[in-house]
Amino acid sequence: MTGLAGRVAVVTGAARGIGRGIAEALAAEGASMVVADVDAEGAERVAEALAGAGVQALGVPVDVGVEVDARRLAETTLDAFGRVDVLVNNAGVASSSPLIETTLDEWNRVLAVDLTGVFLCSRAVAPTMIAQGSGVIVNVGSQLGLRGAPNLAAYCAAKAGVHGLTKALARELAPHGIRVNAVAPGPVDTEILVDVDAETMAGILAEIPLGRVAQVEEIAPIVALLASEGGTYFTGSVVNVSGGHVM
Repeated sequence: MTGLAGRVAVVTGAARGIGRGIAEALAAEGASMVVADVDAEGAERVAEALAGAGVQALGVPVDVGVEVDARRLAETTLDAFGRVDVLVNNAGVASSSPLIETTLDEWNRVLAVDLTGVFLCSRAVAPTMIAQGSGVIVNVGSQLGLRGAPNLAAYCAAKAGVHGLTKALARELAPHGIRVNAVAPGPVDTEILVDVDAETMAGILAEIPLGRVAQVEEIAPIVALLASEGGTYFTGSVVNVSGGHVM
């Protein structure tokens, strides 16, 4: 990778977990960072930590599933830095329940954040990237959008939609010098796994050829590659980072 010096990157869902790891990885490559999250205090803490390491960083509260919030995120970034070079759509929620017990509110909330949020944030930054003649969008999908899972209909549907949206935007925006890709992680060692019981986790691990879950540090560099000059021939790709869970 040749670095991201002079670039401005926005990462949603960056207050913790994979999103924070991605923000730190992009900052390490020299990008100025906009740390966006529905958790305003968490976003500010991460931005302050990055600033303490010498990175230009700004925390922005945002609910990506709300149109006005997505628009405000783009406007705030432009006001602060004058450009947007990288957007990482990482914000997501999950809800587990059997199909027949899944409420419409539950379904709508998962799709609003995990899929509509990707659309809204991408649409909000696209005019600036088109005017610049350059830009990168990286969407965080999931292996479950490729292989499915019981009791996760909304999440699987949303992530499969993210993969399809990635390919559609890659074709549409390529003539403007904008690359669009996705990563599809398998299980990652974050707080989202805390509530998974031992029996379920044992079953998950038994299905993964590498026999373990991923660390955030194994996902974030893939996003950094896709965002950097080292990834300039990637577009429309869904990069499977699942330890062999999906082949």
